[in-house]
Amino acid sequence: MYRYNIFDRAFVRSRVAQFRQQVERRIDGSLTEEEFKPLRLMNGLYLQLHAYMLRVAIPYGTLDGRQMRQLAHIAERWDKGYGHFTTRQNVQFNWPRLKDVPDILEALADVEMHAIQTSGNCVRNVTADHFAGAAADEVADPRPTAELLRQWSTDHPEFAFLPRKFKIAVSGSRVDRAVTRAHDIGIRIVPNAAGEIGYEISVGGGLGRTPVIGSVIRDFLPEADLLPYVESILQVYNAIGRRDNKFKARIKIAVREHGIEAVRDRVEERFRIQRTAFLGADREILEDIRAMFAPPAYVQASTEPFDAALKRDPVLRSFADTNLHPHRNPDYAIVTISLKAHGATPGDASANQMRVIADMAERYGHDEIRISHEQNCVLPHVHRRDVPAVHAALREADLATANVGLASDIIACPGMDYCNLATARSIPIAQTIATRMKERGDERLVGDLKIKISGCVNACGHHHVGHIGILGLDRAGVENYQITLGGDGTETAALGERTGRGFTADDVVPAVDRLIDTYLELRSDERETFLATYRRIGMQPFKAALYRDAVAIGGH
Repeated sequence: MYRYNIFDRAFVRSRVAQFRQQVERRIDGSLTEEEFKPLRLMNGLYLQLHAYMLRVAIPYGTLDGRQMRQLAHIAERWDKGYGHFTTRQNVQFNWPRLKDVPDILEALADVEMHAIQTSGNCVRNVTADHFAGAAADEVADPRPTAELLRQWSTDHPEFAFLPRKFKIAVSGSRVDRAVTRAHDIGIRIVPNAAGEIGYEISVGGGLGRTPVIGSVIRDFLPEADLLPYVESILQVYNAIGRRDNKFKARIKIAVREHGIEAVRDRVEERFRIQRTAFLGADREILEDIRAMFAPPAYVQASTEPFDAALKRDPVLRSFADTNLHPHRNPDYAIVTISLKAHGATPGDASANQMRVIADMAERYGHDEIRISHEQNCVLPHVHRRDVPAVHAALREADLATANVGLASDIIACPGMDYCNLATARSIPIAQTIATRMKERGDERLVGDLKIKISGCVNACGHHHVGHIGILGLDRAGVENYQITLGGDGTETAALGERTGRGFTADDVVPAVDRLIDTYLELRSDERETFLATYRRIGMQPFKAALYRDAVAIGGH
């Protein structure tokens, strides 16, 4: 993984010292809250519903045991003993005191971490496939590309005050696990007809109050042209992006108003100029970065102990079926650690659980951890012989829930329990749905089903791309939950379709029940997923069941 150089260390420490002075001035009254706000946002500090919240960057979701232990230490010393992992591969601490934040940032700097550009109208934390560097279907590891973009964008003077926040995601596999098409810029590493590796670039994606699937602006961009091309996109956006209305300030609105062809023409025109300004230093830096992401020294050992354990332990077998994914080395597995125990808060991990994850990474996982946009943790390199030991340790820490990719593996924003923008609760809805799935007892029979919940139109829970999406709104002081169906965040990206009128909080779980029952009745066979069934038969049968329509389901 990437290690800080002299410049990185000096830069982060200087930002901490600078912010420490700004906090002192806020506390002694030299700065008003209005004056302090842009300064704190530059350092990832929000003022939420009940307290300050610090958002810590985990660039492209990669960290090691030492860093995870430090997050546990911060949670215990300066917060309430837990952290919340987010859909942008960040971690949030929801209860820090303002006077302690500089000390937290100092502790982060001790382990090469920071909170820079996790907020504000700048290029945010660059995200990537959470199976990066390990997936069997990977074309190339996306993390060196993501790290190059991180270095280029950090404190970039031209892009520090964009019309609105700007998000970039990178995927290195044929299967898009990074939801690239829902980002301002989506980057997929692809080969061309000659077998050369380059990038497919999409622009103008985003969710929120105006959800849009990004448009491909370049089918194939040579690797050497990445930074000048991305910089050209940002320059065009900086020039034509709206600044009169923050709700219309994202690049997706600029693409919609000007058209993708006009935006492409502007970008290509800028690119012809920018390309000559990049003289190769970026490519040299990329090669240096790549060296830091070399594969680990894989262990040569028999997998027979794992195979034998699977035969005698049905609980381990259940865990392996859902939480293990194919590794590029057939003797290894990618282990996803669910932070979605039935009835728990999605994405939360206690300090003790963070330390257990750190232990497992150091003992069995070549000291590598990933955070997924699905709010889970991943051990990307575990030899199959060690999976039983990892599973046993995770069970002790209540981290072995075998539900990855199933209906209770729910993405949910903090909602009205924490966020001052939220209009409804998300966490209790997620908890009750997950608990209901456990009661139903057919979660494995249902299979692949992505439920995503947002507590307001800002869509931090990615509900637009959920197979079942749930949006909480306020209707005359009453929480009202709209349901969308058919969303997809993968390489076949699609926005969910709204079913109709919303449901009360008490009615959401029965509504989800009816949707699942309809799917089980109408799927063609046990291999057909919820999304595939929906795409085959359409909205109407689900809508009929959802609202108890007079039309018989069997007639469609």
